[in-house]
Amino acid sequence: MIESQPNNDVIIANDLRKIYKMGEIEVRALDGVTFNIQKGEVVAIMGPSGSGKSTMMNILGCLALPSSGDYILDGERVSDLDDDQLADIRNRKVGFVFQSFNLLSKQTALANVELPMRYAGIPAKERVDRATAALFAVGLGNRLHHKPTELSGGQQQRVAVARALINDPAIIMADEPTGNLDSKSGVEIMDLILSLNRDRGTTIIIVTHDPRIGEQAQRVIRLVDGRRVE
Repeated sequence: MIESQPNNDVIIANDLRKIYKMGEIEVRALDGVTFNIQKGEVVAIMGPSGSGKSTMMNILGCLALPSSGDYILDGERVSDLDDDQLADIRNRKVGFVFQSFNLLSKQTALANVELPMRYAGIPAKERVDRATAALFAVGLGNRLHHKPTELSGGQQQRVAVARALINDPAIIMADEPTGNLDSKSGVEIMDLILSLNRDRGTTIIIVTHDPRIGEQAQRVIRLVDGRRVE
């Protein structure tokens, strides 16, 4: 059942199922999950270990396809795409912020932020200009040419946030974004992520087990054993 009219929905997930086969055993990582997320929402996906959070993130982020069910992202049906089409929509529509930062260690902050634009075929000068502006926007204007090893954990995550927003994606997926940070840096990063929603209207989806993070979302989708629970 669709929960709301699709005209303002950036995500429509209908009866999503993901089954992994391990020999003769079938593991139902997702078992018929349905929800909608509207443009401009901040939503937390929560649940205990093994609940299906990571599988859901991979599907919503176009890193994997469901075994069955419908997934529509910003008006495009994702469920039927091939690998190349999936990579294309992922680069255009999704910005990722990971717990482990996922920065290229031998590249500067500027080069890391440029990367999604390289895949999108954007000219070099425009890439530099936009990446520079994004790093200034997250408070790293004086760290453009520093490599990840020369930055603190909080600064590395700021680079990741700048990279996530660089292509103006339909959604930003944040997977345990404060998990590797100290408390002060964690608060700063959450403030930064939420400011993208306040200032730009960006749709934010946060995958977390931390109730303190969940409390900062406008809505929580809870998963247990691959099913959505109220």
